[in-house]
Amino acid sequence: MGHREQLLAAARRLLEEKGYAHITARDLVSASDTNLHSIGYHFGSKAGLLNAAIGEVFEEWTDKLARIAMADPAATPVERGRRAWAAMLDSLPSTRNLLLSYVEALAQAERTVSLREQFAGQYRRCREKVAVLVAESLGDGTDPADRRCQAVASFVIAICDGLSVQWLLDPAGAPTSEELTEGLVAMWSASFPR
Repeated sequence: MGHREQLLAAARRLLEEKGYAHITARDLVSASDTNLHSIGYHFGSKAGLLNAAIGEVFEEWTDKLARIAMADPAATPVERGRRAWAAMLDSLPSTRNLLLSYVEALAQAERTVSLREQFAGQYRRCREKVAVLVAESLGDGTDPADRRCQAVASFVIAICDGLSVQWLLDPAGAPTSEELTEGLVAMWSASFPR
């Protein structure tokens, strides 16, 4: 494993243990058994390294939810969304520390153009992945680049982000996966009666 990989692995561990705002460059060097120069060489800055690690987690989480959403080939597009949102809600307790680090990093991105661009790129990649799933769910040959697929992908991501933040701030008040499912079923039943 090279210095880049060692730094990313250390950053992920430290994001869970200490949180984004409390990690120093020296913490990263110590945890990765590398040197300060390696951070700059591979990531440009400590923040660049931490955001790259968050980006890896973000993409892995997206891939995991996509596998869950697409597991049943006979599921409707709406059912696929519901399954992904429910799985996301169920995973929040085990990802709480990383989620907190993500929110801390987002706050810093407003003040640092390179970090904002890094996060924007992560959201673009996520939106592209989700748009592919939306197009596949439609099953009518719609191109994932179609603006409708992109818009639905943004909506799906917004639901995940919004539920995550609500859960972070008020876990007892945020819906469980069961409550979300019951609410969505009731809403869809009233909206699309048979």
